Amino acid sequence: MSETNRYLLDDDQMPTSWYNIIPDLPEPPPPPLHPATQQPIGPDDLAPLFPMDLILQEVSTESYIEIPDEVQDVYKLWRATPLHRAHRLERALGTPARIYYKYEGVSPAGSHKPNTAVPQAFYNAKAGVKKLTTETGAGQWGTALAFACAQFDLECEVWQVRASYDQKPYRRAMMQAFGASVHPSPSEITEFGRKILADTPDSPGSLGIAISEAVEVAAQNPEVRYALGSVLNHVLLHQTVIGEEAIKQLALAGDSPDVIIGCTGGGSNFGGLAFPFLREKLAGNLDVTIRAVEPKSCPTLTKGTYTYDYGDTAGMTPLVKMHTLGHDFIPDPIHAGGLRYHGMSPLLSHIYELGLIEAEARPQTECFAAGVQFARTEGIVPAPEPTHALAATVDEALRCKETGEDKVILTAMCGHGMLDMAAYDAYFAGELVDHEYPDEAIQDALTRLPQMDL
Repeated sequence: MSETNRYLLDDDQMPTSWYNIIPDLPEPPPPPLHPATQQPIGPDDLAPLFPMDLILQEVSTESYIEIPDEVQDVYKLWRATPLHRAHRLERALGTPARIYYKYEGVSPAGSHKPNTAVPQAFYNAKAGVKKLTTETGAGQWGTALAFACAQFDLECEVWQVRASYDQKPYRRAMMQAFGASVHPSPSEITEFGRKILADTPDSPGSLGIAISEAVEVAAQNPEVRYALGSVLNHVLLHQTVIGEEAIKQLALAGDSPDVIIGCTGGGSNFGGLAFPFLREKLAGNLDVTIRAVEPKSCPTLTKGTYTYDYGDTAGMTPLVKMHTLGHDFIPDPIHAGGLRYHGMSPLLSHIYELGLIEAEARPQTECFAAGVQFARTEGIVPAPEPTHALAATVDEALRCKETGEDKVILTAMCGHGMLDMAAYDAYFAGELVDHEYPDEAIQDALTRLPQMDL
């Protein structure tokens, strides 16, 4: 009897709406605050950075938001993405568990990021914006936004975290191939970048610094807006096409997940897969454990403080309540650049505080080992970010081997690693170091958080 390896959907089975989890939560998340007044912000406060369509999605209380036809037309270049059954990995592990992975690496950018880059570019073009600025770590988001801007005739300017800019030159070249201009961050282009370089000339950069630079440029020109690849509500909203498709595909397989595992940096990939399943759990239709996996060098959920903090290093953004390591935290330059952010999505942080999801942290050598095992069995070299979820997936499958449980495990393979081979080269050479953010550094960071009078 032949095995089914992939579960596919036709174009007419693609989601036609994004899912907003906020109305289904037991209580709403805390509002973002104006950094000067410490009062809840209104739509006008965000208008210098985002078009009104995205602002309204950010604060929406509607459960579903229709996907525009123009966005659907671009989505159809790669969506619906396949759901794979990892038969070969299961056999290698000797586990009775059934492992599935939703593979987002088939997109033009090689990751899940175009799911939000395309609608963000569309809504900005609709509003008459001429250029978008953004930050990127590993480069997946910058690549996705560059691709999306090309679809809607927008300019794209990207600040890439210096450590990743140096580690991943071909990701930078891919952004340029799609038409973007790319700068290392911190840069000499912005006032804040120059300040960082004056204090720390060899700064490896951080996503918080790169956000500050991109926001600074966008705020100075009425024809320029800023786009963010993770963290905010509307970004996680757009990513829910992943989970909505996965629900239909698991039904085709005749299975239902017992455990869902995803990597987390800012939260978009994890939320995109998990939120539609969490909807079913909250409705009493599904009994599932949902687990977020982050790097030990940047453990926002597992060691961060749940409090109001800035989304960027310079303190130009609104204050949001999230799990944070402090907005001036500079993470070690691990190769999973997409997971090197000082804070977790406010919405995911709120859901974690409600006890609806679990979280754990993993060292990078353990994650790369799982990535190599996955490549040698399933034939896909994963990006460094999803190897964190793979490490936790392998452990869960091995526990099933010990207990004899035939659990169904679903994970998010959010991107391929074909432009991350320098990271694998370092792993094979034994040059990767496991970094762990020490508790004393966390306590030090707490002293520099904004002092709130709420």
